[in-house]
Amino acid sequence: MALDMTPEQKAIGKDNFNRVVGKMAEADQQAPPQAGVTRRRFMQGLIAAGATLPVSTAAYFGYRDHGFPRGMRPVKAGIIGCGDEGGVLVGEHNPNFVDFVAASDIRPTNCHRTRDGQNGGRIFNGQAGTPRRGFNAFRDHIRVHYNHTIDQHIQVYDDYRQLLANNDIEMVVIALPLHLHAPVAIEAMRAGKHVLCEKLMAWNIAQCKEMIRVADQTGKFLSIGHQRHYSMLYAHANEIIGAGVLGDIKHIRALWHRNNVRPNPDPNTRGDRPYLDSWYPLIPPADRTALEPRLRELDYASMEELVRWRLYIRTGGGLMAELGSHQLDACSIFLGKKRPLSITATGGTHFYTDNREVEDHVYCIYEFPGPHYDATRASSRRNDIVTVTYSSISTNDFEKYGECVMGSKGTLVMEQEQAAYLWGVQGRSTQVTATTGAAAALVDASSTSGAPAETRATAVGANAIGAGAPSRGYREEMEHLAYLIRMQGQGMSQDERELKPRCDGRAAMADAIIALTANQAMKHKRRIEFEAPWFDNVAEGSPVPDADMVVRPRRN
Repeated sequence: MALDMTPEQKAIGKDNFNRVVGKMAEADQQAPPQAGVTRRRFMQGLIAAGATLPVSTAAYFGYRDHGFPRGMRPVKAGIIGCGDEGGVLVGEHNPNFVDFVAASDIRPTNCHRTRDGQNGGRIFNGQAGTPRRGFNAFRDHIRVHYNHTIDQHIQVYDDYRQLLANNDIEMVVIALPLHLHAPVAIEAMRAGKHVLCEKLMAWNIAQCKEMIRVADQTGKFLSIGHQRHYSMLYAHANEIIGAGVLGDIKHIRALWHRNNVRPNPDPNTRGDRPYLDSWYPLIPPADRTALEPRLRELDYASMEELVRWRLYIRTGGGLMAELGSHQLDACSIFLGKKRPLSITATGGTHFYTDNREVEDHVYCIYEFPGPHYDATRASSRRNDIVTVTYSSISTNDFEKYGECVMGSKGTLVMEQEQAAYLWGVQGRSTQVTATTGAAAALVDASSTSGAPAETRATAVGANAIGAGAPSRGYREEMEHLAYLIRMQGQGMSQDERELKPRCDGRAAMADAIIALTANQAMKHKRRIEFEAPWFDNVAEGSPVPDADMVVRPRRN
């Protein structure tokens, strides 16, 4: 993310981050009791653990650690859409909370991979293990759970409506192409199922609003898979920002860069797939044989549109929907979930010549209100603006992805959802000191090169993240929804009664607006100001007022 970080500077930045998180935990231990503050209980647990035992993510996000209370069985679930993201969700689920009993996909190869995993669940990108492990994964607790009874335990449907008709299923996970999110989620809720739907929430904002209305009408939980809402790394980064460690934030730089233009080395497939582009996969012969005769029935124009759906406007939302939505969601969280004021963007299909309809490069400038922003014309605070820049390119991964939050007292870098670094304004070779007050953490972010290492606080902060690579939140978002489902009407405490999905429909609709408005700014080549009715789920209004509002019928 930062081009010139040395290993020593990374070590200092990570140490700074852990130390500040640890000092905030110490401050929470000293603070008076506050009802309903799950975070405070978690931070106290860090101290109680002596900074030696990992404290669970579940405790932080307000649900029980190891499953349901005795006598409560896991939530029976079905997954609709067994492609790339569906495979990740299957591989990350916890059978103590979610018991998959059904799966549905129209593609035979996806159904096979969901059962057996990618490459047999053994190898992924040359490394042991894979994020798409399948139900039959090797050396994994999931296999222990399903074991040899997998074929009897999990019913596979090629029509999702059959899955929805299964009365045993309480919860549905939807990982379909974007244009199907809303119609299938709505059908599922009306069929009595709770829903976890992959991001982006829907193809347009009118569909988002309808999903929220149906969730309210049916009383079903609707959770959207912006998994940074369940990342401990991002949760602690947000605490640091909220405590004022960075000072006055004026700029956030976010990016997601990939190299999808490496030549395909296989001469047998190079004609159909010249580059190793993850959005342009080969079309398996088994899928072509099974589905090509059914394209009209399935409402696709071609096998290319069905398999490479991310490349078409009718079925996908481009880079902003697939990648930018994650990072603008993170930036919005860091800024207190405030709505942006405006967006200027440019982009296009600048490299590929394969007739794809979505951009391969995008560049955006958002304006968000600062903490003292006042829109009154005469106000001196009208110019309290935070500028957020975002870029997503497909031809170079020299910098991969992350966010850099820049304030008047310090800088915070989030790197590939796996590491966080904190520095003071004097540069990356300085340490950040922290002190605690009686009631809250008072963090001094003025950096001095001779700051002493606070080993206990550093250890506590490291324990807050846990050993190994931080969780990206896929498992926790499923666990939490299952917990909410099972605990309904079970005499929950006041804290638990107030729980809802951390990224419910209303929160996710705001993320969709931020991403889809960028697409409109690129299409119409103009600056767009965000309007309040767009964010009101009961009001008319959308950033997409033209014919793009409608998912058009299949093209002949």
